[in-house]
Amino acid sequence: MPKSLRTPRHQRFLAQLISLRKAKGLTQAQVAEKLGRPQSFVAKYEGGERRLDIIEFLDVTAVLGADPCEILLSLRT
Repeated sequence: MPKSLRTPRHQRFLAQLISLRKAKGLTQAQVAEKLGRPQSFVAKYEGGERRLDIIEFLDVTAVLGADPCEILLSLRT
């Protein structure tokens, strides 16, 4: 099975995270600050340069006020 980076499924995942961030009116820098990470961390996962591990994903969804289960369920194909 190919790596998930840059697949259509991964692109949908990233689009959801970006959409959630923008819907909350947050910048990448603001999300990064809440995560205690540099802005480049958010830019890299949103741009598909790096993957989020499960703990990072849970932290991001908490900052965005999103249900991680809903996001994951929407990615089933």
